[in-house]
Amino acid sequence: MSKQAAILSVHQATKKCFEVIGQQQSVWDCTLADCLPLLSSLSSLGEQLQSCSKVHFKNTPLQGFPELEQRLRYKLIQAVETVLGKLGEKMSVLQTVRDAVSNQVATVFQQYEQHADTIGLSASIERSSLAPSVADMLEWLQDIDRFYRNQYPFLHSRPSECYMYC
Repeated sequence: MSKQAAILSVHQATKKCFEVIGQQQSVWDCTLADCLPLLSSLSSLGEQLQSCSKVHFKNTPLQGFPELEQRLRYKLIQAVETVLGKLGEKMSVLQTVRDAVSNQVATVFQQYEQHADTIGLSASIERSSLAPSVADMLEWLQDIDRFYRNQYPFLHSRPSECYMYC
């Protein structure tokens, strides 16, 4: 394979990768937006659970309702579990996005490694007015992959562990 054909092959793989990353970023953004109302609901439910723990039902007009505190706590915990389940689904989507981006970046790097000897170092760092260098694009892809990998670990803990204080 000629030097130009190898560079073209890497450029095409990089272009496809950036297109996929753009699509995946849209999914990521929509998923995060979908999480905001769920987090708000979870916060509200947490406040309600805390309030339920602070109120002494025996000292209120509600004392006539048997097991009200236990029933209320049960309903709130059920609601928390439902919201956490939905958040877990959103986390799975975010993990899928992260994995899709990582796979695309890995594919480009494999493509580059296959042609690295043909392309050579000088051609890898050569820029033009129409295109950045192969090295620059590979660096951008590494940065993008690192971004997703750094974002996801914050979401990786199991949601059921979030309300163990109840």
